[in-house]
Amino acid sequence: MSMTRFTLIVALIAAIGLLLPQIAPNPYLFYAGFIVLQYVVIATGWNILGGYAGYINFGTSGFFGGGAYLATFMIKAFDAPLIVQIFAAMVLGCVLGLALGYLTLRIQGIYFAIATIALVVVLETAVHNISYLGGAAGVAVVPQPVHAWFKGNTQYVFCMMLILACASIVVARWIETSWVGRGLRAIRASEPAAEACGVPTLRMKLLACGVSGAIMAAAGSLYPLYALYVDPVSAFSLTIALNALAMPLIGGTSTWLGPVIGAVLLASVQQITTVTIESKYNVLVVGLVLIAFVIVAPQGLLGLRKGGAK
Repeated sequence: MSMTRFTLIVALIAAIGLLLPQIAPNPYLFYAGFIVLQYVVIATGWNILGGYAGYINFGTSGFFGGGAYLATFMIKAFDAPLIVQIFAAMVLGCVLGLALGYLTLRIQGIYFAIATIALVVVLETAVHNISYLGGAAGVAVVPQPVHAWFKGNTQYVFCMMLILACASIVVARWIETSWVGRGLRAIRASEPAAEACGVPTLRMKLLACGVSGAIMAAAGSLYPLYALYVDPVSAFSLTIALNALAMPLIGGTSTWLGPVIGAVLLASVQQITTVTIESKYNVLVVGLVLIAFVIVAPQGLLGLRKGGAK
């Protein structure tokens, strides 16, 4: 399927999704659906660096929390519209990704993964000391007026996250099928060999860091209007990083579709667990599912399918 045709199909899905506020009367469907779509965006963004290039990133919550708090600041200080919040968060995420990459990409493997945790610690510590944003206690967010079409704030942020999810999928597929994806896969297979073949490895990795960071920060930018309350513990939660790692591994890291499948499955299981049991067991669910997939399908569901087809 050509990239143009794929983009049109995804755009059609987004357009159909915008009709849901007129069709579905239950607000909880949008409340839970937002989490599923948010997971899709986070997993897709993480996979650009962690999946295609093979650089495991534990700093996802740093990008997510940074985007959430920048959006909160822009609401409080300027009452900025959501589109401006998203764009600003993407710029911040890109800058953080480039800075993190420039400082850490010369180290590999587990050392790089550990270094990414520093981003979360630094940003969370900074937010704790900003009284304008509530410090350690957090800050409440007043929802902005939304168009009557959406029938409520929850429906509105769901639709915006749907558009963001569709856009991130298009970007991920373009990277996968373009010269960028080929370069990142070469780096993942053997970075010295890729360098020897003329692949500009550092620039390719910095590009992946910037795009990945922008997408993950954009996912966080909608969180304040969804939760209407932001605090450092939730915004920079290690659970976000754990989920970001688990979702591509569940679906498969080799294609754009794997993180989407993993995000939908994991988010759905967590939402069911929250409703039927208790939300505090979500981390346990993630751990058990991840262990099961590492044992049964180390290449994810898509890898399992390919293995069965041989």
